[in-house]
Amino acid sequence: MNGFSPLLPVDELRELARDAFKAARIPEAVAALLTDFLLLAELDGIPSHGFSRLPFYADQALSGKVRADATPVLTNPKPAVVLADAGNGFSFPAIQAGLEAAFARTEDEGICSLAVRRSHHCGVLGHFVEKIAAGGFVGLACANTPAAIAPWGGTRGVFGTNPLAFACPRARGEPVVVDLSLSAVARGKIMLAKQRGEKIQPGWALDPEGRETTDPDAAMAGTMQPLGGAKGAALALMVELLAATLTGANHASEASSLFEAQGPPPGIGQFFLLIDPRPFNAAFLNRVEALCADILEQKNTRLPGARRQEQRRKRSREGLRLPENLLAELRRRAAAA
Repeated sequence: MNGFSPLLPVDELRELARDAFKAARIPEAVAALLTDFLLLAELDGIPSHGFSRLPFYADQALSGKVRADATPVLTNPKPAVVLADAGNGFSFPAIQAGLEAAFARTEDEGICSLAVRRSHHCGVLGHFVEKIAAGGFVGLACANTPAAIAPWGGTRGVFGTNPLAFACPRARGEPVVVDLSLSAVARGKIMLAKQRGEKIQPGWALDPEGRETTDPDAAMAGTMQPLGGAKGAALALMVELLAATLTGANHASEASSLFEAQGPPPGIGQFFLLIDPRPFNAAFLNRVEALCADILEQKNTRLPGARRQEQRRKRSREGLRLPENLLAELRRRAAAA
């Protein structure tokens, strides 16, 4: 098992990550955007989507699997529809540009959908819906990923871990944020365990023969257990249809690995729905507060997203610890910048 570093200042890690991305010949603006989202995942206590992803992103940029300099192309086939073609680049520039356009359309139309195709890993999906809710809109999002979950009763991966996220604005306090992977855990946790030389927990994954395993290598070669059994597999199908079939992206079974530098671009997709609640219900925010109060008046309860937001504030003040081997890898890469 690898040890962890002492607490490191957030600004120091931000600079380190940006330099590591620049060494992979990733344009400065894109490097800054990637860094911001990976850092936010670390601050929220989600290391599986944090700096552990940096070596994979960088190596795929170097190999050309990801076009780091791709410019997203936006179109508006209908007033309340925005399409973003990521051009086989990183997802973050395409989603950011698409959401800016979708915000304006939602102001005008009351509702807008954003479909992103020819995309890549989108990090913590909840960060995007949180931004939507911070702007006063209700946000719903889903994303497909390379094949990891078998249909219920099967043994071959057809769906990705296919995250689903929702956020709702509040009159007082931070948005309510629901963010779920439709596998028992995010696949990044399996990769993180592999990097650290650790076993995974029972119930997370199956080996290629469909047997439960605690070996991360066997899990990566096999399939993930769906969240909630057959219900989770059905939700993964729903996300696949929205985030891939509807957007025109690759299905999970057609997408290449997010953890390997070689091969064709993953070409996966993301789907977002933005809703302005005001045309539906002028009292919406007051009713949200009434519902939140009904939850929080009970002992041992909290609103979804509250723990992440608390950890974000704490880690922003105190700094972050990284696995020593990961920190050494980031420093090695940054030194080449």
